[in-house]
Amino acid sequence: MNDLITSLNDKQQEAALHKDGPLLVVAGAGSGKTKALTHRIAYLISGYGVNPSNILAVTFTNKAAMEMTNRISKLLTGAHISALPTVGTFHSICVRLLRKHIHELDYENSFVIYDDTDQQIVVKKIMKEMQIDDKKFNPRAILAGISNAKNKLIGPKEFSYQAMDYFSEKVSNIYSRYQEELKKSNALDFDDLIMKVVELFKAKPEILEFYREKFKYISVDEYQDTNYAQYVLIRQLADKYRNLCVIGDSDQSIYSWRGADMQNILDFEKDFPDCKVVLLEQNYRSTKNILDAAHKIGRAHV
Repeated sequence: MNDLITSLNDKQQEAALHKDGPLLVVAGAGSGKTKALTHRIAYLISGYGVNPSNILAVTFTNKAAMEMTNRISKLLTGAHISALPTVGTFHSICVRLLRKHIHELDYENSFVIYDDTDQQIVVKKIMKEMQIDDKKFNPRAILAGISNAKNKLIGPKEFSYQAMDYFSEKVSNIYSRYQEELKKSNALDFDDLIMKVVELFKAKPEILEFYREKFKYISVDEYQDTNYAQYVLIRQLADKYRNLCVIGDSDQSIYSWRGADMQNILDFEKDFPDCKVVLLEQNYRSTKNILDAAHKIGRAHV
C-alpha cells in the first residue's frame, strides 16, 4: 500500500498515515488538501483495514463530493473493495438520515423539501394573515432571520425569548407560524435538514448510538465554513470514537453569509487538546513569486 502515499509530500503523508484520534489539517488553497484527504481515506481502507461502511466524509458541494468519491474509487482500484465510504454534503447526508427516521419526530418519511420560492409563498401568506405589510418587512429579510436562527439551532420558542427589537419580534411571530405551516404540509426547508437531525439525535439516543457505531471515522472538508448547527452535528457523531479529521484554512472562509463560524476551526485544538496538527504549506497552484506578492498584499491590508 506504499503506492498510495509515494506521490504525497512529507506533510501530506503525515496526514494520510494518521489513523486514530482527532486530526486537524490546516491547508491553504492549492496545497493539495483534497489529495491528502482522499489518500488518507483510501489508506484507512487499504492500509489499515477499516471497513468502508465505517467511514463518513463530509463536504459542502455536490461537485466536491463527487470529485472526492471518484478520487477514492480510483485509489482503491484493484483493492477488491465491495463498497465505498459514505461521501456527501451535510445536507444530502441529513436527508438520507431523515428519510429513515424522521417519523420519530412525528413527520412522515416522505417529507418534501421547500426551496426559496416555496418558503416565500409560505411567509407571504402568513404575513397577509397577520396583516404585516410586506413592503415594510421584506419576506426575504424575514426568512434570513429564520435561517440565521436555525443555523444556530434556535427554535421558535427560544427565539421569542431573545427577540429584543421590533423587527425581531415580527420575525419571532412569523417563525412560529412558519414552522406550523411547514409541519402541516409535512415539509422541511433547507436549514431544517441539519437542525432536525440534531433534534433527532437528542430525542433518540439509540439512533445516535447506531450512527456513532456506523461512522467511526469522520472527515470534514472546508471545516472553516461550518456553522454552529453543522459543528454540533459533527460533534454528536464523533464524540464517542473521536476519529475526526477536519481540513480547512482559517483564511479561506467563504460562507459567513450563511452562518459559517470561523471559531470552529480556531477552537479545534481546544475541543480536542490531544489532536494531531498537520500544516500543508506547499502550494501547487501558484509560483513562489505570486505567493510572496499575495502575502505582501495581505499584510499591507492588515
